[in-house]
Amino acid sequence: MNFKVGDYVTRKSHNNDVVFIITDIVDNICYLKGINFRLCADSEIEDLVIYNMNIDKEEEEFIERIKPDNISDVSRSDYFYLPGKILHIDSDDEYLKRCLKYYESANIWAFGIKEKESNFASKIHEWLKEYNPSIIVITGHDAFYRKKGSEHNIKSYKNSINFVNAVKEARRFEKSHEKLIIIAGACQSNYEELIKAGANFASSPKRVNIHALDPAIIATKMSLSDASKEINIKSILENTKYGKEGMGGVITKGTMYVGYPR
Repeated sequence: MNFKVGDYVTRKSHNNDVVFIITDIVDNICYLKGINFRLCADSEIEDLVIYNMNIDKEEEEFIERIKPDNISDVSRSDYFYLPGKILHIDSDDEYLKRCLKYYESANIWAFGIKEKESNFASKIHEWLKEYNPSIIVITGHDAFYRKKGSEHNIKSYKNSINFVNAVKEARRFEKSHEKLIIIAGACQSNYEELIKAGANFASSPKRVNIHALDPAIIATKMSLSDASKEINIKSILENTKYGKEGMGGVITKGTMYVGYPR
């Protein structure tokens, strides 16, 4: 079968578990990007099969379940609501646009920046000064290479070191976990190192893939959570695709202020 850039495919060797789009073909190798998962890969053409891109029932149920809360309903009361501001840094333009659309549907102020993972740490102070967010999302692509060594070795990951360095720089800018909520990581990232670096939430405790919207789901929940109360961390994580296997974090307070009168 002839494949071309833009085709949706799955890999036979991985039990067709993830749907990819072909981004490039060089000789007999296809370069792939996950449709719903923050994952890049390459594969020999012989290992690929065409996938007819129809959102199945499971995916539809997931999208329905993660619809963000709409504060316009609750703001009909005598109170007014100020959700936390979100700065979303992403190496993938397509995923970034999907996340920004998700924030918009919740009436949350959010600004997105597309940048390479390797540049995150050197630019993050500049971004934090300019946009002064309550929440910063640091994400893109990552992968755990089992052949390179232990899951505790940061060198065994594609981009975890870049995420860790960016988190450290963000935490140097603001030390308080409540004044700046940091959400970091992508598919299969080194969760423990991200948390130790200062992230409030990170991927991936079980080194699994995460959904493209998972960081945005958590950011939205934190933006719409009361700044005077501690969050229900289990409830927030349950809204992500794979729950505590894909994302984890520390208990903190939300970022939304409630005022009176409207």
